Amino acid sequence: MTDTSTQTAVRTGLFIGGEERFTDDVLRIADPGKPGRTVGEAAAASPQDARDAIAAAKAAFPAWSAMSATERAAQMTAAIAGIADDRDTDAAILSQENGKVVFEAWVDALVFELRWNLALSIADQVEAVTTLPTAPGIPVTTEIHHQALGVVTAIVPFNWPIAILGASLPHALLAGNTAIVKPPPTAPLATARVVQRIARKLPPGVLNVVTGHDADVSDLIQSPDVAKVTFTGSVRGGKKIQELASGSLTRVTLELGGNDPAVILEDATLDDTQLDRLYAAIYDTTGQICMNAKRVYVHRSRVDEVVDGLAARLGKAVIGYGLDQGTTMGPLHSPAQKSFVEDLIAEAKASGADVREFGELPGGELAGGNFLRPAIVVDPDPSLRVVTEEQFGPVIPVLPFDDDEGAIAAANDTWAGLGGSVWSGDLDHAKRVAARIESGYVWINDHGATRLDLRAPFGGVKQSGYGREQGIEGVRDFQDTRSIAVLDEEALAAQQH
Repeated sequence: MTDTSTQTAVRTGLFIGGEERFTDDVLRIADPGKPGRTVGEAAAASPQDARDAIAAAKAAFPAWSAMSATERAAQMTAAIAGIADDRDTDAAILSQENGKVVFEAWVDALVFELRWNLALSIADQVEAVTTLPTAPGIPVTTEIHHQALGVVTAIVPFNWPIAILGASLPHALLAGNTAIVKPPPTAPLATARVVQRIARKLPPGVLNVVTGHDADVSDLIQSPDVAKVTFTGSVRGGKKIQELASGSLTRVTLELGGNDPAVILEDATLDDTQLDRLYAAIYDTTGQICMNAKRVYVHRSRVDEVVDGLAARLGKAVIGYGLDQGTTMGPLHSPAQKSFVEDLIAEAKASGADVREFGELPGGELAGGNFLRPAIVVDPDPSLRVVTEEQFGPVIPVLPFDDDEGAIAAANDTWAGLGGSVWSGDLDHAKRVAARIESGYVWINDHGATRLDLRAPFGGVKQSGYGREQGIEGVRDFQDTRSIAVLDEEALAAQQH
């Protein structure tokens, strides 16, 4: 990586119908690590700007959807070429507007490119046709085809905005849809930059970028000209999206919050490799990843090993500014989230739980930033909010169990169902337990975003959402099926005689 500092404030515009558009109203993007500092400004769209983006995408849809999937893939391949050339700068900007360490921001942009190219690798499956043979009494041969939906709005969150966009945007475009990307209002700059560079290489209107206040761009969700909305964010946000989309019966894919259990069985291998994986699964991005482990259930005989292993690693954590060399844990993204996590920790302390905190908060120009000491809460009451709610911060409850049945029941006793993990030295044992975890994705002896198979369908159950991203299943989520029936004259004649 080269120099990761930015010399001047960043400014991004809207991108609509192949043209960049700036606005008088702007979103001023705060640096979560340096109080009072503005990272840059993003254009704040008006309601008319949002309508213009929808109109541009709608106008581009007939020609784009009429291409074959391989033709679209060829254009998308050309559009992604050279995307890495500005990755260091993109990462520096994302680190400053998001707060996470710059290496994670760099990986954020890399994962987008990986997901884009993996989507293109299945272009030959997009137009696959299934043929049903003539059935007794039904003199037709039926072909099942897939067709694009229309205009798609993709809404991504602040924590891994570019990577998360890669789980849906290339699949939507490859399926034949046109798209409008809405980056997160508190961290839109790097995402807008990346998407605009791609959009400039595609036909005008195929890919558009709209940044702005949620209330001003609600047409991106509720317009009857929007065929589908894909949203990654909180459960509360998902419910709002669903409500807005219901008026026009716009389809939605929701990838929402999680309360992922990590179940460490009695026969788990707890060496340095496994403990490193568990630590990363909990504390990557300062705990601000939807599929991070949020509850750790440990066989009672192994609790001390897990707590001591995590504590040893937290003792080496360096809390600081994301661009500073040596920083391993940046600030939380917003003051509100910092306050929320502080409340969870305070409630656990007040209950008498064993709360262990680590690291030193930075001072100087970072004093007052959204920094928080990471914590472990040992054997808390399961009714505490640090257990029942998604912390989205650097704190984890460690809860003992006595047998597999108790662990499975506790792991499933939640509103969420995004991910989970089972840790065991016996693969068959792990698979038996994993099969009973109620979630959309389960790891064995690992957990988290860095171990996600980018080819596999991903999504949640329960209140963690519905629909699937990635893989051919992700493409199908952006298509309708269409049946074409051809009369079989010979079969009809045989029936009539």
